[in-house]
Amino acid sequence: MAQSFPVLLVRHAPVMVPEGVCYGRQDVALRPGWERVTSGLAVLAQGAVCQVLYSSPAARCEQMARKLAASAGMELRIDARLAEMDFGEWEGQPWDDIDRGQLDAWAADPEGFVPPGGESGRTLCRRVLSFWQDVQQAGISACVLSHGGPLRVLSALAAGAPPALLAPSMPQGFARLFMVNAQSGIQPDAVAEGSPLAPALPLWPRNVSPTAADISVTFPKADTGQTLS
Repeated sequence: MAQSFPVLLVRHAPVMVPEGVCYGRQDVALRPGWERVTSGLAVLAQGAVCQVLYSSPAARCEQMARKLAASAGMELRIDARLAEMDFGEWEGQPWDDIDRGQLDAWAADPEGFVPPGGESGRTLCRRVLSFWQDVQQAGISACVLSHGGPLRVLSALAAGAPPALLAPSMPQGFARLFMVNAQSGIQPDAVAEGSPLAPALPLWPRNVSPTAADISVTFPKADTGQTLS
C-alpha cells in the first residue's frame, strides 16, 4: 500500500431547486450544463490518477458518477455513507416556513439536534468518518462525489479539525485535492500557508466560452449556509 495517495473531493453540479428550499435526501435534478462540470472533473481525476470513484447514491451524484467513471476509466462504487443529511419533515420546505424555534435549536446543537423524522449531525459525522477510515485503509487514489454535509466532514478531516456542520461548504460544482497519508492521517495538498483547506477548484472546461445556460455552472453561487446540499 502506498504511503500517500491523492483523494479528490467533489461536490455535485448545481441543481434545479428554488432558492431557499431545504433538501437533503430528496432527489432533485441537475441543472442543464452539468455535463461540462463532469468533463472538467474528468481532467482533474485523470491528472490525479484516480482509480476509484466513490459516489453518493443520490440521483444528482450517481448521474454524474456514471458518466465520469466511463470517461475517466475509474471503478465506480456507490456508497450510502456519502448520502446527504436526512432532514426528515423539513425536506422540500422553504427554510422560512420551518419553525424558528427548531432552527435555533439546530444552530445551538448541530451535532445533537435531530430534525423531525431525520438524522442528527452526529450520525452524519459517524457514517462519513467510517467511510473515510475505509478509504485510508484501502490506500488507493480516489475521487469522492458527494454533498455539502458529508464534504464538510471530509474537508475537516483533511484539515485535521473538528467538523463545523453549519460552516459554509464547498460550492456546487467545485473540487478539492488532498494527499492522504494512509498511516498517520491526511495532509492537504497545495494548501496556502495559514489556510485550513486546499483551494476549491471550479470544474468547467477552460476552453469553453460560457453561454447564458452555462453561467450557473461557470460561476457557481457561493454557499449561503442555508442548506447542506
